[in-house]
Amino acid sequence: MMKTIAFLLVLLSATPAYAQSVIAARTIRAQTVITAEDILITEDAIDGAYTRLDEVIGFESRVALYAGRPVRSGEVGPPALVERNQIVPLIYQGGGLVISAEGRALGRAGLGESIRVMNLASRQTVSGRIRADGTIVVGTASTTLLTN
Repeated sequence: MMKTIAFLLVLLSATPAYAQSVIAARTIRAQTVITAEDILITEDAIDGAYTRLDEVIGFESRVALYAGRPVRSGEVGPPALVERNQIVPLIYQGGGLVISAEGRALGRAGLGESIRVMNLASRQTVSGRIRADGTIVVGTASTTLLTN
């Protein structure tokens, strides 16, 4: 019995581990949409790094990514739909009431991300989520309006 267990342990340790990590093929500036030419797969397992190309391609770099370094979680995100200081439509919907207003984006963000916006009429700062059309949905109904 012990010989069988020892043999299995030796056999398992000889089996190569297939781990991959995504690395930058070249230096990529922040706010750049990543293409297949920008990244490579390495056979090394790097903690916190993405493991598949499709997790990174088409996304935007949030920080500068340096050639040969791993692309880690949080360093990429959806491409920005709204830029800082852009005038955007705000929508609040709740209990049969729909309120529309204009706001000024206080940051930059992509689809489904949260962003702070200043309501131009009231000068109040609100937070909301960005829809595919660039509209900012504020209030408690923001999760249901994201899908519409």
